[in-house]
Amino acid sequence: METGGRDGRALVRTDIRVVPANEASCEDLLAVFGDRGSPATCFCQRYKLHPGEAFSKFPRDERRERLRGQARCGDPSADTTSGIVAYLDREPVGWCAVEPRPAYFGLARVYRVPWEGRNEDRSDGSVWSVTCVLVRAGFRGSGIAYVLAAAAVEHARARGARALEAYPYRTAVGEVTWDEIHPGSESIFVAAGMREVSRPGKRRLVMRIDFDGTLSNPSTSTEERHG
Repeated sequence: METGGRDGRALVRTDIRVVPANEASCEDLLAVFGDRGSPATCFCQRYKLHPGEAFSKFPRDERRERLRGQARCGDPSADTTSGIVAYLDREPVGWCAVEPRPAYFGLARVYRVPWEGRNEDRSDGSVWSVTCVLVRAGFRGSGIAYVLAAAAVEHARARGARALEAYPYRTAVGEVTWDEIHPGSESIFVAAGMREVSRPGKRRLVMRIDFDGTLSNPSTSTEERHG
């Protein structure tokens, strides 16, 4: 994950290619998550548990296999996928989880951030969500998170979303750990053309872009190749 360059501004990349995760190999997808740390423990299953399931009841291998199945990695003909993968040349360097909001069962059930102070239909599949922005270890701090956020907007738009939301941390109000920052930081979504719609806590925001032309970022390409 990233919050920008050392001077706090978005970094421009012209050498990053972003594809739907089903067009990436499973080997490439899992390389982004690595073998250690929180990404290699969670495998983006925090918000995917069904009613009655508990995170602690599923071993690491099961979480990894669920991610593979949800992403449909290695299956370019798949109609659905659970995210996008970024490449630097041929090296996989980033992942962003982006799907219709109801696909995140846990998000609807147990997390207050997306809902507090809002009158939202939790079953509305035309609203999509970003729940994780992950940059591979060794490639962080170089603008890849900005590319992923912009690509997520275009990915959701191209697949018929009415709106896209994100639930980032406000890094300006204090230190945020790597474990906490998985939803992304405010700056990457501002750069992608999203705006704040609610502030459910001192450190958290709900950000959104509606695809009616009023909130679009005119500098963002409509293709999933960004720089």
